[in-house]
Amino acid sequence: MTTIYFVRHAESDHRVQHDRIRPLTDKGMKDRALVTQYLHDKHVDVVLSSPYKRAVDTVKHFADEKGLPIHCIKDFRERKVGQWVDDFHAFSKKQWEDFTYKLPNRDSLGEVQERTIGALNQLLNEYHNKVLAIGSHGTALSTIINFYDATYGFTDFEQMKHLMPWIVKMTFEHKTCNRIETIDLFQNRIEPRWSNEKNSR
Repeated sequence: MTTIYFVRHAESDHRVQHDRIRPLTDKGMKDRALVTQYLHDKHVDVVLSSPYKRAVDTVKHFADEKGLPIHCIKDFRERKVGQWVDDFHAFSKKQWEDFTYKLPNRDSLGEVQERTIGALNQLLNEYHNKVLAIGSHGTALSTIINFYDATYGFTDFEQMKHLMPWIVKMTFEHKTCNRIETIDLFQNRIEPRWSNEKNSR
């Protein structure tokens, strides 16, 4: 069995509009200790991340504690929206209603899902029976959940939007996802999201 802990980044500083280099806020830097605390006894073998600074920095505190390098995976990056979107709620809703919708030369949710699942499948081949922690993003991670649980949609995305950091645990037998659990680090609450015992894809 392969276990993956996807770690949605901590609070980031939206005054910096450049997506790749946007840093964590002071609160985000403090809150990443919640990630370290949760993962401390999970026997993580490998730490990976989106190359974006806020994702890397969220798992860096844990990686440094364990003496593990962080391997950046380009295809786990967040979707490319384009120009700064003032009404992000309306834009996101439209994207969740239509996985092909996007601004010119930017990412649709379908495209994000295709590359994130492709990257995930490569890791499942490479790290079979290992435990991985992956620094991630809200939208990119949501498309991964949706791939296995098609009921996950815009309402779920809205509910998790303000949870930073946030962890999603997925377990796999080879490339078959058996179980998805969400972890609210602030409430110390673990909730089963989906199980292959009741669903199939």
